[in-house]
Parts: sequence; C-alpha cells; structure tokens
Amino acid sequence: MQNRCISTNCGILSASSVVGALEKSGPLGSFFDLHSADDKFGQKTWEKAEAEMQRLAFNTALAKGELQEGDLDAIFAGDLLNQCVGAAYGLKDFNLPYFGLYGACSTAAEGLILSSLLVSGGMVRRAMAVASSHNCTAERQYRSPIEYGAQRTPTAQWTVTGAGAFVVGESERSLALIKGVMPGVVIEKGIRDAANMGAAMAPAAADTLLRFFDATGKSPDDFDLIATGDLGYEGGDILCELMSLEGMDIRRVYNDCGMMIYSRDTQDTHAGGSGCGCSAAVLASYLLPKLASGALRRVLVMGTGAMMSPQSIQQGECIPAIAHLVCLTAKEEEEWKLC
Repeated sequence: MQNRCISTNCGILSASSVVGALEKSGPLGSFFDLHSADDKFGQKTWEKAEAEMQRLAFNTALAKGELQEGDLDAIFAGDLLNQCVGAAYGLKDFNLPYFGLYGACSTAAEGLILSSLLVSGGMVRRAMAVASSHNCTAERQYRSPIEYGAQRTPTAQWTVTGAGAFVVGESERSLALIKGVMPGVVIEKGIRDAANMGAAMAPAAADTLLRFFDATGKSPDDFDLIATGDLGYEGGDILCELMSLEGMDIRRVYNDCGMMIYSRDTQDTHAGGSGCGCSAAVLASYLLPKLASGALRRVLVMGTGAMMSPQSIQQGECIPAIAHLVCLTAKEEEEWKLC
C-alpha cells in the first residue's frame, strides 16, 4: 500500500478562495474571490476572523458551482488551530456530516484525497474540502503575538491569511479531473528549528514524489507543473536537490504555492508563504482556472505539512512532516492513464 497510487474517478466541480490584505496585494491578488482589507472579516477576534473565512469560502464555492447545501454529503475541513476551531466554528451552522482534519499545511490536499476517495467509491455524491490559516492566529498559537515584534530569521515563512474550498464530485461537470492520489507517510529527519519548516517538510515531499513516480512509471516530463504547497524558497531548493540526488531533475516544472502568492522583491515575507490557506487559496484561485482553460493539462499538487505543536517545540522535539499528493488534469486529458 505504501507505494501504491490510488486511481480516482471524480473531479473538482467548483472552488473558491478568500484572503487577507497582504495576499490581495501580492502577484495573485486579482485571482482571489474575496478579501478583507484589515484581515478581520468584520469579526472581533482573529480566531473568529478565520472561522468567517471558512464560512465565506464554503458558501462561495457552493454559489460558483450553482449548488445548494443539500447537494453535499460531507465536509472535510481543517486549519492550524487547536482542535481545528476555525473550521468547527466556521462551518457549524451547515447541517452536513463534518470531518475535522489536522494535516498542518497539507490539510487542503488531505481533504481532497479523502473527498475523492469517497466520491470515487460511490459512498457519497459530492463532498466539500475546506482549509484555512490566518497569520495572526498562527503567530499567537505557535510563536508570539505579532504585537511583540519578534525578529524573524531568513528561513522563516509567513503564514498565509487565506482559505480555499473545493467541491469534489462527478467528473462530467468538473473544472479539472482528479486522476489519482498518493497519501504521504510521516518523515522526520532531525530538524528542530520551527523557523525553518521548509527544511523539515522537503524530505517528506521528496519521499512522496519518488514513491509516486515509482508506482506509476511516470516522470517529471509527463507533467506541466509540480507544485508543492508550503515549502517556500528554502524548502523548495532542498526538494529539488533531494530529487536531483535521485537522478530526477524537477526544476523545469517545479514551483511552490508559498513562492507564488507573495512577491519576494516587494513583500517582506522572507522564505515565502505557508499555512493551510496557502496551497488552498493558490490552487482554488490560480491553478484550477489554468487547468479548466487547458493552459495547464497535467499537474501534481503536494500539500506539505510540519506536524508540530507549541509543546513539542518547547520540549526540543524534532519536527515530523507529511506530504500528500493529488494528480489533477484538464478535462481534455480524460483518456490519459495514470496508474
């Protein structure tokens, strides 16, 4: 099972993205559906703001797909907060079976995998995958409140204030097809620096990607884009080096959502973006439309997550990581066989 790519028969019917002010002012700003000028989304606390992002993303994805709440059979949702309260509070008013997920920054990919497996297996008609993160809630929980003005190292990433939602269902109506998935395994390589999550997550991304190519017989040349979720510049370079050591050059087709969402030259985000909302917002707003239009035809999306907690870091534990892979294609690639 470890090296098995699971074929799926479904697609993404609609998707939505909600972001904060910094993300709106970045290179992809014009592609996002909704944004807040002050990152509060009309709420009194940052945590309530994140819950509101989840609610907005959910409703917008339904509206864009011309669907009603009753057209869904399940919700898979998560965030970076303790007990996934952003998702739980944001989606509590919807009368649907709810599965709370914690995959750190890989949560969007994890939700897509679980949704696609249930839809492909005929267990549900349609499911929604939702993921979010908020810079201020993450800083308060994992490091120190931003009001403290703590110094950030060059390898540190900026937690994206954003959310993405995806309706997974029958392939006939889809924007893009989900051809197959490769769940990740937990990888830990001795990294203890919470300000260098890219280094902790890169080995997990390499492991999943190598297992995927081994299981399918495919190579980087078979894809227009290999996009990781949250490695940033530091982790992205490490991933490319690790793949090169295995005889695979992915640099020609590689990018990272944390590098796409911010401008390295004009926005002081150090090593790029991270957080559950990073890959979710970039996939929903930028990559999926390119697949829908045929500008991209075959894409591998890997959500990468650093599975740490404030307590594990304070106790000096190493950071385990995970990378979940989803293979997406344009509708025109319906006859293309993955595995």
